[in-house]
Amino acid sequence: MRIITLNCNGIRSAARKGVFGWLGHQRADILCLQETKAQEHQLDHGDFRPAGFTGYYFDAEKKGYSGVAIFSRTEPDEVIRGFGVEEFDREGRYLEARFGRLSVVSLYLPSGSSGPHRQASKFRFLEAFLPYLKGLKRKRRDYILCGDFNIAHQEIDLRNWKSNQKNSGFLPEERGWLDQVFDGLGYVDAFRQVDPRPDQYTWWSNRGQAWAKNVGWRIDYQLLSPSLAGTPRAARIYKDQRFSDHAPLIMDYELEMAT
Repeated sequence: MRIITLNCNGIRSAARKGVFGWLGHQRADILCLQETKAQEHQLDHGDFRPAGFTGYYFDAEKKGYSGVAIFSRTEPDEVIRGFGVEEFDREGRYLEARFGRLSVVSLYLPSGSSGPHRQASKFRFLEAFLPYLKGLKRKRRDYILCGDFNIAHQEIDLRNWKSNQKNSGFLPEERGWLDQVFDGLGYVDAFRQVDPRPDQYTWWSNRGQAWAKNVGWRIDYQLLSPSLAGTPRAARIYKDQRFSDHAPLIMDYELEMAT
């Protein structure tokens, strides 16, 4: 099974840059998108319905903001929009597709970089989502949570870690939250299970030639429930084309889609 996750920074913008044409050649089973920045009724023509895929969206109430999507070659048994916290469900941040025992989630955590009020929102999300993750472990299901977490976990996960220790995305509280997810709850960072190398990033600022100099952050993840810990087989961050300020994260798993 191949799963691709991408913060597209506007699905219409990414489509103009060729993301769906590229997708058609990737042999992916599932594509998870974040920050679609559109309402589903604006995306009802073929440009946003790639051949062979069924698409599902969960939009923010605010136009041009947030939003997540899942495209799948296999029609899911059930699609769940939101995780039950009104503040964040209104922002379109959690979309789950169920295939037999497997759930694939497209997830978009808030960014705190635009000011203290947004950082406060991010902390509220982390506080609400940790017990939700704990609850998922009690279900008899396997989970792959794909998306933009807006947190670099360790020093290896961003180029300029020393100068970013007081900046959103690398705050001790945020990194500690991921410690709880990985070490406390046993979720698995699928990418790191197969690729331990430094300088592997998924997001680059649009300032200061960050892309050209590879001054980036690894803030896009595919998280696995403990039951799937041994399934990742290959990982790749695709950088040959730019569809967004993020790069697609491509993961291959020793799994089969339920049909």
